[in-house]
Amino acid sequence: MAGSKPLAGLFVVSMEQAVAAPYCAGRLADAGARVIKIERAEGDFARGYDAAAKGLSTYFVWLNRGKESVVLDIKQAEDLALLRRMVARADVFIQNLAPGAAARAGFGSAALRAQHPRLITVDISGYGETGEYAGMKAYDLLVQAESGLCSITGRPEGPGRVGVSVCDIACGMNAHAAVLEALIERGVTGRGKGIAVSLFDGMADWMNVPLLYYEGTGKAPARAGVAHPSICPYGAFATADGAQVLISIQNEREWAEFCAHFLSEPDLPRREGFRSNVERVAHRAEVDAHVAAVFAALARDECAARLKQARTAFGFVNDLPAFAAHPALRRITLDTPGGAVAVAAPAPLFSDGARELGPVPALGAHTNSIRAEFAA
Repeated sequence: MAGSKPLAGLFVVSMEQAVAAPYCAGRLADAGARVIKIERAEGDFARGYDAAAKGLSTYFVWLNRGKESVVLDIKQAEDLALLRRMVARADVFIQNLAPGAAARAGFGSAALRAQHPRLITVDISGYGETGEYAGMKAYDLLVQAESGLCSITGRPEGPGRVGVSVCDIACGMNAHAAVLEALIERGVTGRGKGIAVSLFDGMADWMNVPLLYYEGTGKAPARAGVAHPSICPYGAFATADGAQVLISIQNEREWAEFCAHFLSEPDLPRREGFRSNVERVAHRAEVDAHVAAVFAALARDECAARLKQARTAFGFVNDLPAFAAHPALRRITLDTPGGAVAVAAPAPLFSDGARELGPVPALGAHTNSIRAEFAA
């Protein structure tokens, strides 16, 4: 049974590129909204990031299913007028152009809502619309660096990058949630509203724990690789056969069970340096070495069996081949101009079944039909 499309009938126009705005618009398309993606003649530059997905960009395939692609040059009067006619019919208008570009083209969000009171506008930026950073170009890794995320990520030797575009994704998720809230409100008031979301604000929200920790203690959380900076033991340990097992001890009850059933040392929680999480963090090198010695004597399967007996939370530090074959990984198949591509499925599972998701559009695939539909 195909799942319902609760946003069927909703019309979204999105002047978008890269990740954040396409993420938001793509999730609306998944739920049934009609999304028209406005592209330049050269296309969304994310189309050129790589060619690993049947000759197409992995980013583009992931984020643009179910959309219609129209190529416009809004510096040309005819195309500008066409875009205005499209926006006049739209429920949602999304843009993540360079700072100020939409307003200069006559598509400032406040002016659009004044003309179309039911319209919901979404402005996505790097650092917000005011302040000295408002005009700065912002790409994901730049914002990872500016937000302090890199400083708490990586190994003790130096800062690191989170391996996926977390700032873009957080921004797109925030924009998507805000659009849904605005649609609910419009159903009550009959009026749209403006939404502004920045990459920096999204990551700043995610950085609240290290920020509060720093302002409360005067110290930044230490970079600890795949260990936890303020809980011990909580990290990865090597087994005798070369696997990496990550364990998580969340409280003293779990620590006692781990000691009794995995380490076979039920009295260890009474030893100085091992008695509480605060003590263990202060003696991390000693604690980790003590735990590591037991892991190093056991094979992966033996470790897993003993960890289950101890009721210790654990997972294996998988590489991408292991992730690709993971038993929990759900996939869907998308139609693309290069052929069928299997991607990880959207996270939500609905009780009425999986939704049918639309194909990934070729550049300008819908230009002619859209020009005809919205002709003057």
